[in-house]
Amino acid sequence: MLMYMSNTSPKAPSTPLHSVSVAGIVVREDGRVLTIRRADNGTWEPPGGVLELAEAPEDGVRREVYEETGIEVQVDRLTGVYKNTSRGIVALVFRCRVEGGHERLSDESAAVEWLSPDEVTSRMAEVYAVRVTDALLDGAPMVRAHDGRKLAQNL
Repeated sequence: MLMYMSNTSPKAPSTPLHSVSVAGIVVREDGRVLTIRRADNGTWEPPGGVLELAEAPEDGVRREVYEETGIEVQVDRLTGVYKNTSRGIVALVFRCRVEGGHERLSDESAAVEWLSPDEVTSRMAEVYAVRVTDALLDGAPMVRAHDGRKLAQNL
């Protein structure tokens, strides 16, 4: 039997549930970034997806990048945490580097391309492009919220 337990009292509203996803910003030596054009909606995004229940975030990034692109990566560092306030999704984004593999399409990717930072900002929606531009910066991870289309400061 599966039972939902909340950290609130029975009289208080239930705690919202969130989904956790991971994405890899894979940067090549020439500065180009690995991207996919999603098969389901045609948008350009960094490779990534939902973190499995018993999976460490870094393992999830490696798995998702490989499944969607055929590229094997080494995870370097967390570069950002992004919350989609309309869908309850928290995305952990990591900067990665190539370890092996070859670009290939998957059921989830209609195209796999290495884009320049300028191409990223022109092809990707703001909420995905900022994940790439944040990952290219040095320093502490960024923490941002968005509604699925616009960053919180632009809502």
